[in-house]
Amino acid sequence: MTTVDGPPRAATTRVFILDDHELVRRGLVDLLGSAPDLEVVGEAATAGQALRRIPAVLPDVAVLDARLPDGSGIEVCRTIRSDHPGVRCLILTSYDDDEALYAAVLAGASGYLLKDIVGSSLVEDIRHVARGRSLLDPALTSKLMERLLQPPQDDPMVAGLTPREQDVLALIAEGQTNRQIGEQLGLAEKTVKNYVTGILMKLGMQRRTQAAVFGSKVRRSAKPPV
Repeated sequence: MTTVDGPPRAATTRVFILDDHELVRRGLVDLLGSAPDLEVVGEAATAGQALRRIPAVLPDVAVLDARLPDGSGIEVCRTIRSDHPGVRCLILTSYDDDEALYAAVLAGASGYLLKDIVGSSLVEDIRHVARGRSLLDPALTSKLMERLLQPPQDDPMVAGLTPREQDVLALIAEGQTNRQIGEQLGLAEKTVKNYVTGILMKLGMQRRTQAAVFGSKVRRSAKPPV
């Protein structure tokens, strides 16, 4: 007996949600659960929880709140994209912040969306990101590259860094991970981590993303070869 198969089912996109507000998480779970091709495979309320749970489930797309009690979704994005580049990240925020937007680009996010987005639009955006598309305006990424390539400016904060620390800061501004910086500079990953800690202390900053944005503004002058 010959059976007739129906139309092929669309592949399911696995989604992880990070937001510190339970009502927001519940709303996102309900919204995404109503889409036949989306499946919520995990959720978290803090950056720490997300960094433990996302590697365990390896979603296709992680929807990350930008501001969290113990960090930011941008920092989570940077770490996850470094360790698991197959996981695509969408930053969801209540604040239209240019500096955070630039930091999201440097962290490897595929999109930066405001929480007042229409539900159906968010579902479509997740589908687009899952297919490997970027939601970031090309003009934005072009503007970011212009900032990175601006002529160096004299800045007393930068002057307080050693030449090696300035090298590390420049690579942080490019969005490189400690491992990538170590490979480029011939340093152990632990040594790079120590440099990053020292840089943050000297600049009076607490987060790597702050250093990334700062480093994009003031790139140290390249010394001519001897």
